[in-house]
Amino acid sequence: MLTPLQLFKNLSDETRLMLVLLLRQSEELCVCELAAILTLPQPKISRHLAMLRVSGLLLDRREGKWIYYRLSPHMPAWAAGIIEQAYLSQQEALSRLVKRAGGDGLTLCR
Repeated sequence: MLTPLQLFKNLSDETRLMLVLLLRQSEELCVCELAAILTLPQPKISRHLAMLRVSGLLLDRREGKWIYYRLSPHMPAWAAGIIEQAYLSQQEALSRLVKRAGGDGLTLCR
């Protein structure tokens, strides 16, 4: 069960916070799409995604050689509420990041 301490530890890292907020905005993204948006190396993104998955914030699915991530619908409502508030406060910044990476139709690996 996710605790408030675990949630805030996960979200206290800027990379993990941005990953969660990008997944809130786009519903599901591949590791390569997240790496392109954040302009970070894929291994670093994968490491942070694994931490978020282990904590119960994310779910993943494999499609061929690609792994797609999304927010877990099973996270506690209080945690989803915190993520939603953070997302609402950062919508413009997230939109700029996505546009800079190549637009809103992210299909780098599909």
